[in-house]
Amino acid sequence: MEKQGSEHKGAPKREEAASIIRLSGRDIDGSLNIQRALSRIKGIGYNLSNSIAKAVELKLGIQRSTPLGSLSEQQISEIEKIIKDPASAGIPSFMLNHNKDAETGLPKHYVGNDLLFTTRQDVNRDVSLKAWRGFRHQYGQKVRGQHTRSTGRTGVTVGVTKKAIVAAQKEAKAAEKEPAKK
Repeated sequence: MEKQGSEHKGAPKREEAASIIRLSGRDIDGSLNIQRALSRIKGIGYNLSNSIAKAVELKLGIQRSTPLGSLSEQQISEIEKIIKDPASAGIPSFMLNHNKDAETGLPKHYVGNDLLFTTRQDVNRDVSLKAWRGFRHQYGQKVRGQHTRSTGRTGVTVGVTKKAIVAAQKEAKAAEKEPAKK
């Protein structure tokens, strides 16, 4: 009995698309196209994912509409290289998230846990240098010059109290005073 379907002896087997792909330390759905999949990585927004997808299309010849799960391991590692160093792929420096690295002075781009670690290190450096930004970070205030008179308030709210709450407080005080009089 012969097998039914498209699997004939001469026909090449079609590889199944992987359902989950690991890219830059993140599990991404393999059915997403390259541009949408890149925007799922922390540190890569819509515009940067569009630029990286265009760079992948030009350098590697992979269409941006290709599902991520249908790519080979080698192609995924090439995309990883572009993600780690987008400037080498022709992405302009204004699209990178760390314009001037403190150690090297060059523009860099961080994604995933590296982005969180670098941000935390930058804040700690400002605090230890006792810079103005460090003081603002240290006391939980706005850092970038926003107004603070009416926005960004935290803690207990002070404002108009309801009549019922005020009346309940008066009754509670009156109840406390009556047993003391007897």
